[in-house]
Amino acid sequence: MCHSDGEYDEVMQLDIESLRALLAVIDYGGMTKAAEHLHLGQSAVSRKIQRLEERVGNPLLIRDGHTLRPTREGRSLLADARAMIELHDRSVARLQSSDLTGTVRLSSNGEVNTCQIASLLGTFKCRHPGACVEFTLDHTGDLTNWVDDGVIDLAIFQVTEDKLQPGDIELWTEQLYWVTSGDLPPHDGTIPLIDFGVHCYYNKFVHKILGDADVPFRTVFSASSSLDVGAAVEAGIGVAVLGARYINDSIVEWRPPVELDPLPKVTQIIRSVPGERPDAVAALIETIQTELTPKRVNA
Repeated sequence: MCHSDGEYDEVMQLDIESLRALLAVIDYGGMTKAAEHLHLGQSAVSRKIQRLEERVGNPLLIRDGHTLRPTREGRSLLADARAMIELHDRSVARLQSSDLTGTVRLSSNGEVNTCQIASLLGTFKCRHPGACVEFTLDHTGDLTNWVDDGVIDLAIFQVTEDKLQPGDIELWTEQLYWVTSGDLPPHDGTIPLIDFGVHCYYNKFVHKILGDADVPFRTVFSASSSLDVGAAVEAGIGVAVLGARYINDSIVEWRPPVELDPLPKVTQIIRSVPGERPDAVAALIETIQTELTPKRVNA
């Protein structure tokens, strides 16, 4: 605002990416999961929030147990922040939209949660409104066969190093760990096992490792996604195998009663039908890589 003496008040400016970081922290309950969703480091998310609070002039988040929740000023900003981000992303997508057409059949296992899949498919649709994606969720074993048989065009799933194929596109690799709840007492008898169902890709080596060590176990909970398995672990239901990124204050590394053979590393990949990729398939692969590949961003 200009005063009669010609001086101007500094105008508050809210940058979109700081607002996006604020919403992610609130929606996902903390810095760690927000950073995963945004493909940023935790320090980068923290700096964006700090920069936004400096511009607003008030704290926007307060800690409540293991989660962060908005302050009164933070709550007053939420609706406008969502509207601003939606308008921004829609405008960017419209400017970047293409004339690409065609249908792509995509499937994924439960390691990538459906919220992430929905988000990247929304991004793809905005960029390529003439193209169509048909998505299904299933187990790794089925997806491998479906790609080999040409039933689907693309699949996102996990494999161990020995199962990688030359044409696979690697998204990330992580070490698997035995995990349990921090509040769960040690297991001296039969291990209550949490898994991903009878078609779980992990079961073959998990059952072998426990069997080779003569550790008795019984499956007490099965789910189709890592988020669901993680929730069961946090609830104190039993022991599971998850990637390193799921370990936090509530999900801790399990110490078995005897020494076990090591768990493998697994790689999340994109696998497509062999041969030349149609333009729509190539464009979807590019979107998946952009949206899902973890980035180490320092700002």
